[in-house]
Amino acid sequence: MPVSPPRPKGPPLNALRAFEAAARLGGFAAAADELSVTPGAIAQHVKSLEAWAGTDLFERRSQGIALTRLGAQVIEKLSLAFDQLGNAVQSLRALAAPGHISIAALPCIAQLWLSPRLPAIRSALPHIGISITALEQMPNLQREPFDLCIFYQTLPIDPGAIILCDDDIYPVCTPAIAHTLKSPTDIGNAVCLHDSTWSSDWALWLESACPDVAVQTKGPVFSLYSLALEEARNGAGVLIGHDALVRPHLESGALVAPFATRRRLNRALTITRSRVLRDNPVLQQVVELLQA
Repeated sequence: MPVSPPRPKGPPLNALRAFEAAARLGGFAAAADELSVTPGAIAQHVKSLEAWAGTDLFERRSQGIALTRLGAQVIEKLSLAFDQLGNAVQSLRALAAPGHISIAALPCIAQLWLSPRLPAIRSALPHIGISITALEQMPNLQREPFDLCIFYQTLPIDPGAIILCDDDIYPVCTPAIAHTLKSPTDIGNAVCLHDSTWSSDWALWLESACPDVAVQTKGPVFSLYSLALEEARNGAGVLIGHDALVRPHLESGALVAPFATRRRLNRALTITRSRVLRDNPVLQQVVELLQA
């Protein structure tokens, strides 16, 4: 009588993914955010992998987690394996839909910089489709299903990224408000609009415009830069403009820059391409149109 003993089972793929993400990102919360699950789910997956391995892979500490000696020995190979798997999936996606480009961008960039450029791209490349996803954090193009991402990156930028422009900041407002502002210190008497993500904008600009004077910047805070910009256009107050995002409104005259002082930040607006598709001619055409 033939004997068919049960084969030993390997660890679940989700458990390996959870461990690799937590080790690479340095915590369960960051891994949960990347994998779109809860930190508790990451913890359970890691626990199941440790049960399968029969040993701990992380040291749990009051200030976070740290890899054990065994965890540190396997993480590099595991990360490489998931990178290779991600590249294979990206290749499959590209071959299955060669005429579709998927772009990830910071929300304000998607709304204020990218969207106005899409009509020209559609006109020049009518045979392709473009999807846009607004994300607060730049995705991992080896792991996530995007062909391009457009984000501000701190200098020096990642290898392979393309710099579109520097990030210059300066106050912007309606012409009516600009007439009330004679010097940078007058900002203290104006309503200052704030973006919650770029909360240091006002302090950085004032550091350049009037470094020896303390100026208060009181005013409402917005969770979306595009909303703050719209309120500036509505005459609600003065906003720190990021040149790439406000330039069209300056050219139209809806907004003006009341002061000559500009502050160049240590970052740039960039385009990053998926390594798998870096030589794709359609993707290259899209990048060239965006650069133009």
